[in-house]
Formats: sequence, C-alpha cells, structure tokens
Amino acid sequence: MLIQKTHHDISSKLSPNGHPNRIFIISPVIPGYPNAKFPGIVVFSEIYQVTGPVERFAGQIASHGFVVACPSSFHEFQGPDPIPYDVEGTDRGNKFKVDKEVAGYDEDAKDAIDLLMSLPNCNGRIAATGMCLGGHLAFRAAFDPRVKAAVCFFATDIHTATLGHGDDSLENIKGGVLTGPGKAELIMIFGKQDTHVPRA
Repeated sequence: MLIQKTHHDISSKLSPNGHPNRIFIISPVIPGYPNAKFPGIVVFSEIYQVTGPVERFAGQIASHGFVVACPSSFHEFQGPDPIPYDVEGTDRGNKFKVDKEVAGYDEDAKDAIDLLMSLPNCNGRIAATGMCLGGHLAFRAAFDPRVKAAVCFFATDIHTATLGHGDDSLENIKGGVLTGPGKAELIMIFGKQDTHVPRA
C-alpha cells in the first residue's frame, strides 16, 4: 500500500519552555478512495527518538493499513532530530530517559492518541507499540481506555520502576489498571539474551 508522511507540532502543557512535541504521521493512501479510514497505532521509539529504522518500522505498519503516529520522546530537552547511534548519543538518550517526568511521557502518549482520533483518515480504533524505551511507553499507553491493544518489544525499566521521575507502571498493574473487561490486550516480547531484563 502507498504511504504518505507528515508531522504535527504539539505544544506541551507540562514543559512550555521546551520544544513542541513533533508527532510524525505516516498514513496509507488508496488512490481513488480519499475518504478511506484506518485504525491508528502509536509507535514509540527507543532512546534515539524517531530514527531511520523507527520510521521504516512505522512505514511498514502504515503500508498494512494503519495510520501511524510517532511522537518525539525528548522534546523537553532538544528538538525532534534523531539522536545518533553512538556512545555520546546513547549516553544522552539514557540521561534524557531518566531525567524526564513520567507525566511528560503520559502527556506525549495522550497527545499522540488525541491527534490520531482527530484525523479524518483514522477510524478511532487505537493500538500502541514500541521497542526498548518505546516498549515501556506502549505498555503505559495501554492504561488509556481508548487503546485497545499494545505490543511491547523488550520493554525496559518496568521491573525496576526507573523509566523517569514518578515511574508507577508496576503500581498501576498491581492496582488492576489492565484487569477486567474492556481493557487493552497486551503482548510483551523479550529476547532470550536481553541484558536489560532479567529472566526471572
């Protein structure tokens, strides 16, 4: 399926002095059907923001018939440009990850979901996915009742409650946020040799 790319800059209420949250939108296009509607998926990136590999992953999802929103993770600290896959970039991304307030991550997820819900080509059925940091953010996005499912690839820091300032992911689970009818379905995928998540 053909896809098109655009972005929206959303002001943050929690960090008004930071950069706006740039949310990249990748949408399917069906020539001759301008009013076609598709489910939406929020794709959360790892600590390097929306890099080429993340954009390609999101584009593959969009090409299967989903409107994809990819929020920038660290707009409080820098613009939307990707962080390099090198030692300095890894150190910077890891520092931003723990310095950011969890409320900021939740605001970013809400803004991405709100944006998807407002798009004329989205049918209102929303899911989330992400890898590494993004896996944890997709996990938290599932707490939003509008999210029907989340697929979390090697979600980091859930077991240590070290996502950022105020990480209450495990407390939410213990409190039953995903228990009962109508809650999001959740898939957690981990690598056998994952050094960030213990086997037990």
